[in-house]
Amino acid sequence: MSTLAHDGTAMLGRQLLRVRNNPALAILTQTMPITMLLFFGYVFGSALAMPGADYRAFLVPGLLVATAANGIMTGMFQAAQDLHRGVTDRLRTLPVSRAAVPLGQALADLVVTAAGTVPLLLVGLAVGWRVEGSAAAALGAVGLLLLFRFACTWAGILLGLLSRSEEAAGQLGSATFMLPLLSNAYIPTDNLPGWLRTLAEWNPISAVATALRDLFGNASVPEGAAWPVSHPVAGSLAWCAVLIAVFLPLAVRRYAGTGR
Repeated sequence: MSTLAHDGTAMLGRQLLRVRNNPALAILTQTMPITMLLFFGYVFGSALAMPGADYRAFLVPGLLVATAANGIMTGMFQAAQDLHRGVTDRLRTLPVSRAAVPLGQALADLVVTAAGTVPLLLVGLAVGWRVEGSAAAALGAVGLLLLFRFACTWAGILLGLLSRSEEAAGQLGSATFMLPLLSNAYIPTDNLPGWLRTLAEWNPISAVATALRDLFGNASVPEGAAWPVSHPVAGSLAWCAVLIAVFLPLAVRRYAGTGR
């Protein structure tokens, strides 16, 4: 365990240096959610039944979760980049814990995400979003958000290690933008057709977005929804546990066996 902690810390530092040496990508990934907030909040907000300010209060938690789900894309791209540029093979020749490299990537992504969440929350406050719940509940919401990002990153790492090329990983990663569209991140699911509503409510993003709205005090839990949405905190924790339990060991195993 001490070896994993030591090696994981070293790999965390490597990944953070990687982010520092590519500031343009970091700025783009951090400013895109803010751009989407302004666009969706003022363009879509005027077209929905919710008034503008109310829609923006609904939107901010959903956009936070949609951004967290992008951990699939970033995890996939970074893992594929290391794999297909020979970095993974070089790291595997070193006396480093096999779990340390993907763990360092996941933790570095978590640090960057936590830092990037701050400006998004500040812009959300500027456009009318407010924390209506208690401080403890709000901290719980942020913790749940980061846990979901951590879980999504492991899914991305595994997919990146399974990819056949950087280009394939990039194309597959860009397709993940559909996931928030099939959820309640941007719009309520009440008026969707029955089968589509069921699909959207069993999307993990819907459970986490509903949990954040509940914990922030922005919206009540919808009635008659699927179990993960009608019990959003428990449903979100269950989804995170499933994602981590499935993808973390598979990603570590795939990393350890890459090239053999």
